[in-house]
Amino acid sequence: MEAWFSLLVGIFFAVAVYLLLSKFIIRVLLGVAVLGNAVNLLIFTGGRLTREVPPVITGGADVLAGPAANPLPQALILTAIVISFSFFAFLLVLAWRAYDDLATDNTDEMRVAEPVNEPAPPLGY
Repeated sequence: MEAWFSLLVGIFFAVAVYLLLSKFIIRVLLGVAVLGNAVNLLIFTGGRLTREVPPVITGGADVLAGPAANPLPQALILTAIVISFSFFAFLLVLAWRAYDDLATDNTDEMRVAEPVNEPAPPLGY
């Protein structure tokens, strides 16, 4: 089962990189969201996937009864989900403000510092 999750993580990373390389801001935002989910799934898979033994130490024992899932990656993922959601909401607000001010979501058309009617700067000296 971990091999399938590893393949899924690879697909998520490939899709995220493809979306991050786009010139449209909404695709870049979706790429950030997919990248966050890929990292969360990678951490989750690294903590072992077992359903037989829960990661709980019973009363009177000092260690786990057998091979169990590591609870630390699960706790880290819960924190990462909250942080990635707030980061995505912040980026969404920034993208909305940029679209509202510039009336486009194409990053090539958002180059306000480079006027269209002026000649290009020299390429060499």
